[in-house]
Amino acid sequence: MSRCFYDPTFVGFFITETSERNNELLRTYNMNYALQKTLELLLIIGLGLLLQKKVAKEDLKGIKTLILSVALPATIFVALLKIELKGSLLVFPLMALVFNFIMAIATKYLLASSLPNNEGAKKRTLTMLLPSLAPGLSCFPFIIVYLGDEYLALAALADVGNKIFVLILLYMLGMHWYHARAVKDLVATTSSKLKGLFVSMLNEPINLVIIVAMVLLGFGLTLSSFPEFLENTIVKMSLIMTPLVLLFIGMAVRIKFREFGFIFSLLMRRAGITFLLSAIFVFLFPALAAPMILFVVVFPQSACSFWPFAHMSAVSTLEEKDEQKKPTFDINFAVNILACSMPFSTILIISIFSFSEFFVNPVVLVVTGITMVAITYIPYLITKLKRSNKSEEVVNYNTFFGINTNAHSSENH
Repeated sequence: MSRCFYDPTFVGFFITETSERNNELLRTYNMNYALQKTLELLLIIGLGLLLQKKVAKEDLKGIKTLILSVALPATIFVALLKIELKGSLLVFPLMALVFNFIMAIATKYLLASSLPNNEGAKKRTLTMLLPSLAPGLSCFPFIIVYLGDEYLALAALADVGNKIFVLILLYMLGMHWYHARAVKDLVATTSSKLKGLFVSMLNEPINLVIIVAMVLLGFGLTLSSFPEFLENTIVKMSLIMTPLVLLFIGMAVRIKFREFGFIFSLLMRRAGITFLLSAIFVFLFPALAAPMILFVVVFPQSACSFWPFAHMSAVSTLEEKDEQKKPTFDINFAVNILACSMPFSTILIISIFSFSEFFVNPVVLVVTGITMVAITYIPYLITKLKRSNKSEEVVNYNTFFGINTNAHSSENH
């Protein structure tokens, strides 16, 4: 008769080893899944790059209208009707609005300060653009692919706070600067333009979709409450968003390299500051799940919004009528920033999702943020060192040859 001996140490070791092996397999699966999704997205963007020569700039406007008026509203509508409406969800637009304000302060003291004092137009341009976010084209497609519909709905809610900042507050800031520097006083047109701005907000399909979806959720209705043909139509329209946006990114990328180095440095510093802000949030709330941490990291890395550019263009039109010789904003500089911001944010967001295991660690976020900010200051340090070395060489040269500049100056007096 054989006896069976129970060894608790061995069993415990076996269970621990098995769980560790399962965790390792899960991590490998997640990395492979992220890599596969990344390659799929990059391939579609590559197709867009190949189509650049066949697509005119006027055609791109039509594609952008299709995205912002059909595909993206349908996707947000579907995502919003899948969530459970809670009062706690209001924290997301509030967080986005707070982020906008913090970035506006950071832009003034850490980003725009890189420019000389006589570059006021460029500094004001940066203050308008860099705190703004355009998640619809640069972030939403990747959130729905990597995190799913639930987090896309949260991103849409967060974008409400961002839109309040971008559409209303930045417009008011731009008009304030215009009137402070205006040759002619046009206060009456400002009130009419502000009313027109609110009307345009209500006419924008994305805003209407969010309002309608929130009202339906308030009455307890979901997507399944719709007739089947209408539900299927909305879902099919939402399915075209991701490939359409990625093709648009590939076709729209046209970067002018004259100011590329400086703009790239600004965008990197902006991203570094954003990583640090995300790290602070994760440290304050350590119980956040990994998908929520990725959401907090990725959403504020969205590209700069087009709306501030629209406000600046409106100001520029007014100044042309006023015959203003010194414009409030540098429109060409703004175009170059927007052209660089979209591909920069796209590559950064794809990289974050591809290496998601690293970026859920707040320590990694801090190190990444500090590194990116520090790298952007290296050219300025090198320039200062060169200037100081040149001044030292001049002093040594004068000393070697016995030139006394003070004596010359005293003789002249």
